[in-house]
Amino acid sequence: MSSTPGNAGTEQTTTVVIGTGLSGLAVAAELRRHGVDSIVVDGLDILGQAQPANTTSLQRCDAADSDTLRERNEILRHLRNYAASHSVDVRNTTRAVQLTMLETADQVAPQWQVHTPTGILVADHIVLTRCAHSQLRRMLSDFGIAVGRNVAAAMRAIGIYLVGVGELITPSPKEVLRQAKTVGQAISAKVNPGSGLAGGGQPSRGALPAAGGFAVLTC
Repeated sequence: MSSTPGNAGTEQTTTVVIGTGLSGLAVAAELRRHGVDSIVVDGLDILGQAQPANTTSLQRCDAADSDTLRERNEILRHLRNYAASHSVDVRNTTRAVQLTMLETADQVAPQWQVHTPTGILVADHIVLTRCAHSQLRRMLSDFGIAVGRNVAAAMRAIGIYLVGVGELITPSPKEVLRQAKTVGQAISAKVNPGSGLAGGGQPSRGALPAAGGFAVLTC
């Protein structure tokens, strides 16, 4: 384990899930079912080194009726129980503060560094669970990636997946579970290409931008 100044060190995993709520736990559970390692961390901010965390400007769209809230809470309870009983690595007190693209020799599949106050998590895949599409576009621009109309496809092409991210409103609990299942299968197909899972719908990786940059994203 290599150390960095002021940090506990660097950990390697297959997937880092950013968000310890319903969306994050749902996709972590799917990954566990497929035998894919993940670390779940808290964090609505992926910020540059010089910028302080700022959650006051976040626009939350969580208004829901009582039935939906009861359904969400019940699903969340089951997911927390599943995470505890299946040793899912959930770090509720660890916050992601910056996302960095790592330089790779072949420039085919980038790796990612998730910086936290206590260290750096290195992963092949990232799952984001709460960002506005405008913020995602800005993040891709920071990485030098041109974005068309389909933000999610552009993100998947560089190993970043979205679960529970809506343009204007938060997806329903059932929609979150559907997205989590789809993302879990997609990442599993990348990790275990011979597993027989349907991963053919995922876009191929195109030419990547110059590596080594970091994203400044408040989401």
